[in-house]
Amino acid sequence: KMPRVKDGKKKELEQVTRDYTINLHKSLQSIQFKKRAPRAIRNIRRFAQTQMFTKDVRIDTSLNRFIWHTGIKNVPRKVRIRISRKKNDDEDAKEKFFCLIQHLQVDSFKDLKTENA
Repeated sequence: KMPRVKDGKKKELEQVTRDYTINLHKSLQSIQFKKRAPRAIRNIRRFAQTQMFTKDVRIDTSLNRFIWHTGIKNVPRKVRIRISRKKNDDEDAKEKFFCLIQHLQVDSFKDLKTENA
């Protein structure tokens, strides 16, 4: 994990939105069938934590539905997601930021790269 340090100072987090493609097929090989969809959700959550440096990760219902729509064992091979880091409006929240993960529908995964939206 790379530290957010530039010129000896820790960089302050700010609101940002990025689009990613995640290959779930790679991460679900040799996982038993009845644990695939929950593991896929966990992997997406873990990916967002490492990319956005937030502990509080919220998954949109559309993404959850997309992962589960073919059942617990037939998880889609790839998924295109939008991760948004947002400010937490709760005063008593432990974290200043949370990130929201939404599903993006695409026709084809060819030539898609990580984009700042």
